[in-house]
Amino acid sequence: MRIAHLGPAGTFTEQAAALHAPDAELVACPTITASAQAVLEGRAELAALPIENSLQGAITETLDLLLHGEGLSITGEVVLPVVHNLMAAPGVRLEQVRRVYSHPQALGQCKGYLGRVLPNAELAPSLSTAGSVEQAMYTDVPAAAIAPLGAAALYGAHVLAEGIQDDDSNATRFVVMARQDAPPTGDDKTSIAFTFEEDKPGQLYGVMGEFTQAGINLAKVESRPTRLGLGRYYFLMDLVGHRTDTAVAAVLERVRGRVSHLKVFGSYPRFKPVS
Repeated sequence: MRIAHLGPAGTFTEQAAALHAPDAELVACPTITASAQAVLEGRAELAALPIENSLQGAITETLDLLLHGEGLSITGEVVLPVVHNLMAAPGVRLEQVRRVYSHPQALGQCKGYLGRVLPNAELAPSLSTAGSVEQAMYTDVPAAAIAPLGAAALYGAHVLAEGIQDDDSNATRFVVMARQDAPPTGDDKTSIAFTFEEDKPGQLYGVMGEFTQAGINLAKVESRPTRLGLGRYYFLMDLVGHRTDTAVAAVLERVRGRVSHLKVFGSYPRFKPVS
């Protein structure tokens, strides 16, 4: 079994991939899209993709893959607490740091700490948190990186400060993609998206009412532009239950009659954190 993830080694996505499939071979990819493509091309059986952060919301690249891509379904999910750490090349002291590299989301999630401790440092976006460590190690000015703790050992950096995130409740949810979704377990979620042909009062209310009347809980509701003009949206929902459950299947069929397009991303077991 092989599972693709946003690389290089040491990223949060790699951690999520290893947590979902501990015995799988990890396949590092340069982007989220490339991770999904690895499954479509047969270079991996699974792909772990970040889909939302508790502080900064949806990961749009993953949502767009779900909405506009074909051939993959959600087969699992992983939720990781986000702990950010500041690290640098050996010999670089905190007060010397003039540039901080990291993924834009990590920089945003540590902006309070950076504003207090390194107010004059340049913030330099990177493609990944782990990759930012390598950049900081070989830059032309004293630099640091924000990354998971394991990245320090991988790249030979030393840790300047641990747990620098501004909010300790920060967590990222990942979806695991495969050629098909998961069989029912009795404790599942189903992710869907739909849109309407035209804008009319009460349409969204009517769809949500179908789930309410069936006693099906909606775990998440959000919207995403359709790319067909301003005011045109996809509505994305996570609901509790498996698409093959009798009640869920019946509601999805009724919803299909209310919308112009319905896409079921997949059904999968709800994530249970290891205690």
